[in-house]
Amino acid sequence: ACSHTLDVERHHGNSGRTWNTQSFYDWQNVFFGSGANIMALTALPDASFYYFAYGSCMCPVDLKRSLGEPTQDYVIGTATLEGYRLGFFQRSERRNCGVLDIRPEPAARVEGVLYRLPLRLSPYLDEREVGYRHEIVQVISGGKRYANVRTYSVIEKLSQEHAPNDWYFGVVLRGAVTCGLPEQYCWQLFHHMHSLQQLGSRPAIGTDSDRLLQFAELPA
Repeated sequence: ACSHTLDVERHHGNSGRTWNTQSFYDWQNVFFGSGANIMALTALPDASFYYFAYGSCMCPVDLKRSLGEPTQDYVIGTATLEGYRLGFFQRSERRNCGVLDIRPEPAARVEGVLYRLPLRLSPYLDEREVGYRHEIVQVISGGKRYANVRTYSVIEKLSQEHAPNDWYFGVVLRGAVTCGLPEQYCWQLFHHMHSLQQLGSRPAIGTDSDRLLQFAELPA
């Protein structure tokens, strides 16, 4: 189950009742209580949920490959998640490297991208995030606080971080840079990934500045 917000403004069912925006759990009670399934929800016009991306999904081009359609128009903007820190606490068999995760830490924060996605895309996003669970958070974007935002957190976290490979390194950096995350945060992210690779005895490619530029300009 999840508890993202559905934006279904004044949807009229067969009973003639008018529905206002409410939590996903409320919608579950209405639909599943009458024996309907999740497809009834995804078929509703304008049904959507907020999604905070902090890893490879910050890159709309990469996210498009999983969701099957362009996602640039669903971007609200950059966002900040307070009280969490970023780390590579999972090794992905599919990507054959360490991948990003978040874990609670009171004094930390995570920068990322806030999307408002159609609810019909939810199953594809879940399929992409194998090994993760929904985590409902609050983020700040454009000076506004958004509640009931879905993000993903690794279920079985590693005790030590595992280095990303060059491909994952590039996708994350491209998303961070092209979506406009703070420059200092982009450099912190770059140096953290680079240091993990160095600990794993992976060769560096050019200077730090050259490599950051290289990854930011990867072809679509």
